[in-house]
Parts: sequence; C-alpha cells; structure tokens
Amino acid sequence: MERKKPVIIGVAGGSGSGKTSVTKSIQNRFIDQSVLVIEQDFYYKDQSHMELEERLQTNYDHPLAFDHDLLIEHIQALVNHQPIDKPIYDYKLHTRSDETEKVEPKDVIIIEGILILDDPRLVDLMDIKVFVDTDADLRIIRRLLRDINERGRSIDSVIHQYLETVRPAHLQFIEPTKRYADIIIPEGGQNMVAIDLLATKVETILAKK
Repeated sequence: MERKKPVIIGVAGGSGSGKTSVTKSIQNRFIDQSVLVIEQDFYYKDQSHMELEERLQTNYDHPLAFDHDLLIEHIQALVNHQPIDKPIYDYKLHTRSDETEKVEPKDVIIIEGILILDDPRLVDLMDIKVFVDTDADLRIIRRLLRDINERGRSIDSVIHQYLETVRPAHLQFIEPTKRYADIIIPEGGQNMVAIDLLATKVETILAKK
C-alpha cells in the first residue's frame, strides 16, 4: 500500500509575531495524528569558521543567513518518508552545534520561521501557507523577553539588533512575503477563529490524502 504524503504547513511572520503559539495550537488540534515541527532557526548557516566577534555582525533576519538548501533537502526527505538529522543551533555561540537530532517523518509537518515564504522552492512544498501578522510593538516586546530569558542576551544588545537589522529586514524581506500566504492570522495564537479555520482545512487535506 502506498504511503500518504505528509501535509506540509508553513507558518511565517515577523520575529515575536506569535508563530510558535499558532504552531502549538495546530499541534494540540491533531493529537491523534503525528505532528512534526521544523524550525527555520535551526537552519542558520554554520559559522564555526568565523571568530565570535564576526558572527555577532551577521544579520540573522536576512535570507542569506539561512541554509535553505539543507532545509529543502530535509523536507524532501521527510516527504519521501525518510528520517533526517536535524541541525541544532547554539544561540550563545552564534553557530551550528556539533550535535544533531534524529527526526522521523510524520503525518503533518509544520515549517516555522520568519522567511519560509521567501524561497519559492520551499513554498512549492507547502500545502498550506500561513502568515502571522502582529503589530510591531508586540513583536519587539515578545522578542525582548525571549532573547533575555531564553538566549542570555542583554536588553541593550536586543534593542540595538532590533533597530539595526530586525526592523529593516522585516520591512524589506519578511512583510512582503505575506502576499504568498493562503491564510493571514492577526495577533497570532490569540486568534482562535483563524486557528479553527486552519485546523478545519488541515482535516480536509488529511481526509483527501
């Protein structure tokens, strides 16, 4: 019997927009199905050949910061029901860790990241494309709290990075990808009506497959 192709959902949006909340809401709706989340953040390019000071100058909100070739290779492998060795990114050292995580294919694959709708090759692999659209003031507050509490950053460094690279990159690269979305969810995980509609669409695709 031929195995069914996984449903692939792309969840994009600016940093701190609520992509993770939307992703978790989808996961919770499909407890009976196996759900896999692939974070674009884990696919930052390896920078181990660079000095730490040089790594700190990298614009992590620019499309060129990501190893999309590897991400696409891994998604294609999962679609073909093959396991992958997902990279792990070290946010304190600003480079890829030597360790990887063995990941098995699932019925539903969610690709989450700020620029997953920027690469046409990646977009073509998706069954549903979502953009989480949240006001800039909420996004900077969420990013500030996350980077301080989870990534060991200082307030000054987070604000400096936001003004120098995050905000300009959002306006230049991330916001324009909204045009490729099938569904736009304002305010992220708080918008239960939009999440209900998204879950219904996923159920329809799963039933057809």
